[in-house]
Amino acid sequence: MNIIQVYKSFPDQASCISHLELVRWKGKPVCPYCKSTKSTPVPKEARYHCNTCNTSFSVTVGTIFHNTKLDLQKWFLAVSLILNAKKGISARQLARDIDVNKNTAWSMGMRIRKAMLDSGDLLRGVVEMDETYVGGKPRGHKKDRKRGRGTSKVPVVGMVERGGNVKAQVSPKLHSKRLMTLVRRSVDLKDATMVTDEWMSYKPFAKMIPHEVINHSRAYVRGDIHTNTIECFWSLLKRGIVGQYHKVSLQHLQQYVNEFAFRFNNRENPEIFELTIARAVKGVN
Repeated sequence: MNIIQVYKSFPDQASCISHLELVRWKGKPVCPYCKSTKSTPVPKEARYHCNTCNTSFSVTVGTIFHNTKLDLQKWFLAVSLILNAKKGISARQLARDIDVNKNTAWSMGMRIRKAMLDSGDLLRGVVEMDETYVGGKPRGHKKDRKRGRGTSKVPVVGMVERGGNVKAQVSPKLHSKRLMTLVRRSVDLKDATMVTDEWMSYKPFAKMIPHEVINHSRAYVRGDIHTNTIECFWSLLKRGIVGQYHKVSLQHLQQYVNEFAFRFNNRENPEIFELTIARAVKGVN
């Protein structure tokens, strides 16, 4: 859903609230504090009074919109802009687009990213695995600069199912034990074949899952054995961080990674806007 569609579908605060109530409660309000369905509407305040715990509440309680002073239409526009920005959108650009200050736009973006989590489904079939490194330019003379493994940048490990979803995790440690733990959490070991490059830390994978190796010093593709899919995802992530965000702290890096993974996983989903709104009101506390 683009911003024109958002304007037409949700022209005012009331229409946004009605939509959130439909998504969250399916028309029957539930108190977020005591879970009671016995409530009385307070139309002037767009709230409800719980007749069980004697507390007032609105549909935004416990969601990413909780305690916001902005119109919900701006929130919906921000969701649309972030979802449609393939390489991300900076806080300053978002601030200009929806007419808020930079700090407000940054806070909105971080809240929206809380709703952009990938599914818990395990990866199956042919699964490519690789790691990338995120951070500023290395210091020192050009000939002495380290790239990739051995750099001081922050490692991000990714796994992608061919034709399916990607899972990516910030992981400061990249020893074999850590990587194997990530594989067990993300991949169906009984119904998958792992494809990696020749790095030594991947060698123990053969003990727990069928493992194919592509030696990049010889070739990047050997029949169906390659890691091109995960490397395409890395290019999107890096272009977004370098070109849009410029600098991302380790504290928030995982949320930005989640954003790119969510967009990638829903790249062909025409209901991605509705999915994000549903996660925003149901899956975030």
